[in-house]
Amino acid sequence: QVQLVESGGGLVQAGGSLRLSCAASGTIFSINAMAWYRQAPGKQRELVAGITSGANTNYADSVKGRFVISRDNAKNTVYLQMNSLKPEDTAVYYCNADGLIPTMARWVSWGQGTQVTVSS
Repeated sequence: QVQLVESGGGLVQAGGSLRLSCAASGTIFSINAMAWYRQAPGKQRELVAGITSGANTNYADSVKGRFVISRDNAKNTVYLQMNSLKPEDTAVYYCNADGLIPTMARWVSWGQGTQVTVSS
């Protein structure tokens, strides 16, 4: 079983920055893609940014140029640096990852979510 634990959320003023972290632990053989999603009240969960094992990245149009996703493979950790935050970035942010366990079975996990609130 693989667990994802997020940290780094909080309250920030518009224009400010936050850095989210998500660490994977458990019986991990490999981690493939890692990603951040968010869900605002009354809205569907949406992809914010993703990064492959080869460090290829993709971003939602709404965050391009403001957010940067990165990963530290030695620490099984993915980060989301959020700059120039806007009130519309307010949401619960979830980490997602997938990979293989030693038996070569695939795993997919979600973190518990961390609240990001941007005040105007």
